[in-house]
Amino acid sequence: MTRKLVCAALLGATLGWMSVTVLAGPPDRKGFLSDAIKGDNSEIRLGQLATRNGGSSGVREYGRTLATDHMKAKAQASKVARQIGVEPPSGAMLKADAEYVKLRVLSGKSFDREFVGYMIDDHKQDIREFSGMAKSHNGPVGDLAEKQLPTLRKHLRMAESLKHS
Repeated sequence: MTRKLVCAALLGATLGWMSVTVLAGPPDRKGFLSDAIKGDNSEIRLGQLATRNGGSSGVREYGRTLATDHMKAKAQASKVARQIGVEPPSGAMLKADAEYVKLRVLSGKSFDREFVGYMIDDHKQDIREFSGMAKSHNGPVGDLAEKQLPTLRKHLRMAESLKHS
């Protein structure tokens, strides 16, 4: 009797795990695009703040680069979003909104330190997510992710170089 219960429990757990795996399927294209555009909105806003509050010329220039590059990325992502029936969001990521509130009262070296640390962490996360979508070969969304990865890697390298200056 105990043996049958153990076997039944193991079978149920295995089937439950398999159904979760099957239901998860490929990465969510619409959610990814929505988050990517919100991320672009966030980077544009934070980049513009860095051009005003950055303590060093390097951070101010990095802010300009972020704003410019993410405006281009947003235009590309919005075009793909419309192609697959997603209305491009106008908002930013909640995490970035919280960071903006923190950063807007800082200036000089304290701004630079907080901003650069956030950008390093944020771009590492973005690279993981975009790499996953690019590897999924998920049509135009996967292609977009692949196309935007070099810029995200450039932004990470720039932020890491600012951390050490």
